[in-house]
Amino acid sequence: MSIRHGLLALLERGPRYGSQLRTEFESRTGSTWPLNVGQVYTTLSRLERDGMVAQDGEDGAGHPLYVITDAGRAELRTWFERPVDRTSPARDELAIKLAMAVGAPGVDVRAVIQAQRHHTVKAMQDYTRLKVQAVSALEGGAQRRDDVAWLLVLEQLIFQTEAEARWLDHCEARLIRLSATAAPQDPPPPEVPAPPPAARAARRR
Repeated sequence: MSIRHGLLALLERGPRYGSQLRTEFESRTGSTWPLNVGQVYTTLSRLERDGMVAQDGEDGAGHPLYVITDAGRAELRTWFERPVDRTSPARDELAIKLAMAVGAPGVDVRAVIQAQRHHTVKAMQDYTRLKVQAVSALEGGAQRRDDVAWLLVLEQLIFQTEAEARWLDHCEARLIRLSATAAPQDPPPPEVPAPPPAARAARRR
C-alpha cells in the first residue's frame, strides 16, 4: 500500500494538516489500514524533501498546512495510470507458514490449514455483513465519496478472503494426493542375531 500516494490524492483536494490527512485516509478506507500521526508526518516530510508537497502557512488552530506541488500532481497522475506491480509480491505470512510446515517434525499441516480456514471464513462473513450495512447506507441516502470508497475496499477484502479459502482447499487436496502417492519406505534389513560365546571361541581356533 502506498501511503505517500494516498496522501497526495487527499492533498489534491486542498490544503490539509497531518491529523486531518490521517482522519480522511482512514475514513476513505474504513480504517482497514490505520495510520498514526507520526507516520503521516514522516511521509509528509519525505514528500516535502522530494518536492511533491510544500508547507503553506497554518490553519486557525496553528496546524501547519501542506499543499501538493506540480511535481506531486505529476507523480499522482503517474501512479493512477501505472498498474500495480505484481512481479515482486509482498511476503505472505500464511504462504510462508504452510511452506515451512510441510515436512516439519511434529506439525500437522492439515490441522494448520483447517484452523486458518475457520479464521478466513469467519473474516469473510464479517466483511459480508459490513458490506450489507454499507450498501444499505448508500441506498438509503446520498452516495458520499467516502462510503463508496469504503464499499470498494470491503469488496476487495471479500474477494481476497474467498480466494484464500479456495487456495486452502487446494492445499489440503494436494497434501492428500501427496500422502496417497508417496512411495512407502523400504523396510529396515532384518537383524542378524549375534553367535553365542561358544561359537565365537570355536571360530578363533
